[in-house]
Amino acid sequence: MSFRKLSLLLLSAALLFTFNAPTHAQGNKTLVVFAASSLTDAFNEIKPLFEKANPGTEVQFSYGASSTLATQLAQGAPADIFASANARQMSVAQDAKRIAGTPRTFAKNRLVLIIPVTNPAQIGTLKDLTKTGVKIVIAAPKVPVRDYTDTMLDKLAKTAGYGDEYKAAFLKNVVSEEANVRQVSAKVALGEADAGFVYRSDVTPDINDKVIALPIPDAVNTLATYPAAVTNDSANPELARRFIDYLLSEDGQKLLLKWNFESVIEDAPATPTPEIF
Repeated sequence: MSFRKLSLLLLSAALLFTFNAPTHAQGNKTLVVFAASSLTDAFNEIKPLFEKANPGTEVQFSYGASSTLATQLAQGAPADIFASANARQMSVAQDAKRIAGTPRTFAKNRLVLIIPVTNPAQIGTLKDLTKTGVKIVIAAPKVPVRDYTDTMLDKLAKTAGYGDEYKAAFLKNVVSEEANVRQVSAKVALGEADAGFVYRSDVTPDINDKVIALPIPDAVNTLATYPAAVTNDSANPELARRFIDYLLSEDGQKLLLKWNFESVIEDAPATPTPEIF
């Protein structure tokens, strides 16, 4: 084969690769989702289902306390979606002009009291949390689960048999304030604390045999709401909207229910809450 023919063949191959390779690359899209720590298990299960339904898509999650994620967004961190554990931190992102459109509530959650399965402090009611020597772990200020915990304490302070003295004694027994809700559940599961407040969805299979979850009465509990929204500079806004649509779909809601969240569908069955006063 002559040098001229060989050169033409190599040139043709190079041109063929040049025109074909980008077509495949352009079909690949990455969706970056900032999500509250309590969504970890549910969202990790949603990931392959959404990617399969949207070929060429890769979903990447950044999990953390909603307060931390909102601060990162306000500082310009790139993301396509923000899924917060409360409206307050979504408002922080909105005030920073990082949110496009109106956030949509896709899930609800409830506080529960968790104790080690061995229950060394013999805790059976909320009142037991003020006994001398009880070690309580809660989330740090501004973390959504801490906001809900503080609201519960304020309600208890106005409840007969509790009062301001209860709140003061409770806070005196707090030995640690964690950066996010998963760190709270981990400390209790490891036996490093006698009790902690987390979401019902945080009692996951990996700690289910290590903790006991005690429900909190509706009278002093708060129904947590989870809003999600597309960011103002998302590289893939249509894909981001499809992800939020999936969360609100029948399949998405069933999966969230599986992980102990509550559905935003009005006719979904309510979760009964026993009294542990």
